[in-house]
Amino acid sequence: MSEQYSDAFLRDVLGRTRVIAVIGVSPNETRPSFYVARYLGLKGFRVIPVNPGHAGSTLLGETVRADLSEVSETVDMVDIFRRSEHVPPIVDDALERLPHLKTIWMQIGVEHAGAAEKARARGVDVIMNRCPKIEYQRLFGELRMGGFNTGIVSSRL
Repeated sequence: MSEQYSDAFLRDVLGRTRVIAVIGVSPNETRPSFYVARYLGLKGFRVIPVNPGHAGSTLLGETVRADLSEVSETVDMVDIFRRSEHVPPIVDDALERLPHLKTIWMQIGVEHAGAAEKARARGVDVIMNRCPKIEYQRLFGELRMGGFNTGIVSSRL
């Protein structure tokens, strides 16, 4: 059962976010995690890549971190590109190590109700089974240029 999120809520989350730690990002340019992270970086977000298998290398202009313990920057959002069963320890780590965290975002196909409830209980917004790239494009008019019906009425072409 997928949760519903209002466009206003998603727009607010994306509008207030500046720094995103992407958990499970791949340096392989054909992987969704790579092109989502790259897109977000091109849109002005600072993307901090987190992947223990590539720690120490450079990806999208940033040093890849092994885990959140290596992130000293203020992070607004954690974007999770891992299977649902891996979510609870990631959320626990994020809640422990990132005092200014505002959002946990789980990618398409990733959901964990227990971890979501724990984060929400700590005042952190949670979005599951969605992609910030797709939502950004939909909410800020970019999908329309590709001929997609975004469900948003606008006078922009």
